[in-house]
Amino acid sequence: MDHDLHDHDLGLAADLSRLLQRRRMLGLIAGAGLVPLVGCGSDNTAGGAAATTGAATSTAPATSSATGTSCAEIPEETAGPYPGDGSNGPNILAESGIVRGDIRSSFGSASGVAKGVPLTIKLTVMDASKGCAALSGAAVYLWHCNIDGAYSMYSQAIADENYLRGVQETDGAGAVTFTSIFPAAYSGRWPHIHFEVYPSLAKATDSANKIATSQLALPKDACDAVYATDGYSTSIRNLAQTSLDSDNVFRDGYASQIATVTGSVSAGYSAALAVPV
Repeated sequence: MDHDLHDHDLGLAADLSRLLQRRRMLGLIAGAGLVPLVGCGSDNTAGGAAATTGAATSTAPATSSATGTSCAEIPEETAGPYPGDGSNGPNILAESGIVRGDIRSSFGSASGVAKGVPLTIKLTVMDASKGCAALSGAAVYLWHCNIDGAYSMYSQAIADENYLRGVQETDGAGAVTFTSIFPAAYSGRWPHIHFEVYPSLAKATDSANKIATSQLALPKDACDAVYATDGYSTSIRNLAQTSLDSDNVFRDGYASQIATVTGSVSAGYSAALAVPV
C-alpha cells in the first residue's frame, strides 16, 4: 500500500492554508517574542516526556500568557492521500452517521469493527486570535489508520469500510472526544492521527470549508507498550525505522503536536492535545 504523502488541497483550501501560515508569521513578528507556544509541553525528542503507563489522569490544556492577546496556532499539515473529505476521492462528510463519538465501527451499509488497544482522543480547540479562548460550536473531523496501517475507504482490504472516521462538535470548553483504537505505525511515517477543523457542523460537509488541517503525534513510550501486544507486530519494525525528526510531516517541528498520553494497555489509553486555530 502506498503511504507517500501528497498535497491534495486545491483552490480555496490551498488559499486557507497559505492564509493560516501568513497569519501565524505575522503574529510571531507582532508579538516580539511574547507569543507562547500552546499545546503539550515537550522537547523535540521521540516521545519527550508525554507518555506514561500509569492510570489515566485529566490534564488541562496549556493556555496563552497573561497578555491574553495571542497564541501560536497548530502547525498546518497535509491531509495525506486518504482524507475521505472529498479532496481526494470519496467524501464521508456528506454521509448520514458521520457525526459520532465512537469511531471504532463502520456505519451505513458497512459493518466492520476496528480491532486494537482502546484509545480515547480528546482535542481542545481554541481561538488563537482571542488568546486561546475556547472555540465552541466548531466541528472536528478526525481519522487514522487501523491496526494494520490501512485506511478505510481506500486500502483494498477495507475499501468497503468507513470506520476510524468521525465528526464531533466542540462543546462550551472547545473540546471533542472520540473513542477509537491505537493506530499502527506503517512504513515511512511516525504514528499519527489526522484531523480537520471546521467553523461549524453545517460547514463540515466539504473540505473547502475547513479552517485548519493538522496531525497529532503519539509519543514513543505509549507506542512501544501498545506495539508489544498481539496484532501490532509489524508496527515494531516500522517504528524502529523512523523517528519524529525524520518523519516527513513532523521533522520541521512537533513540540505542539505530541499528545499527552496516559493509561495502560490493560485499561486503555487517553490522548489529549490543545488545538489553537
